[in-house]
Amino acid sequence: MQKKEFKYKWNLVDKIYLPAVLKGLLNTFKHLFMPSFTYEYPDEPFNPAPRFRGEHRLKKDEKGRIKCTACFMCATICPAKCITIVAAPSPEEYGSDRNKYPAIFDVNELRCISCGYCEEVCPKDAIELSVKMPRVYTSREEFIYNRDKLASN
Repeated sequence: MQKKEFKYKWNLVDKIYLPAVLKGLLNTFKHLFMPSFTYEYPDEPFNPAPRFRGEHRLKKDEKGRIKCTACFMCATICPAKCITIVAAPSPEEYGSDRNKYPAIFDVNELRCISCGYCEEVCPKDAIELSVKMPRVYTSREEFIYNRDKLASN
């Protein structure tokens, strides 16, 4: 069985590539005069949009207690599994209106994909993704935020 060879017949416009070159130059000149998105960081501060998802933060109620009741909904829905919660019976200082509280509430910021599911699913509105820019650290352990660090964000 013989293979049939298909030969493309080039016309004059295809041979000189002029339309493709002109389209590329037009695109280059169009982007040349657009404003840039680069910020000169220390001199010019970056103001994120209101819907920007930055660092996690645990909210507090009017009594100064963390709103979280350790229901595990945020840890369950998290696709990256970056939230770790260990529940404990609520101490007396938390009052009688709660059965449990998070003894350990850790968020691994390196694993987090900033999807916002934890914020949406929380029935007590205890966790949120703030507009604060993520910090820079020198070790991986510093990116695991514990309960106290999340409450102070």
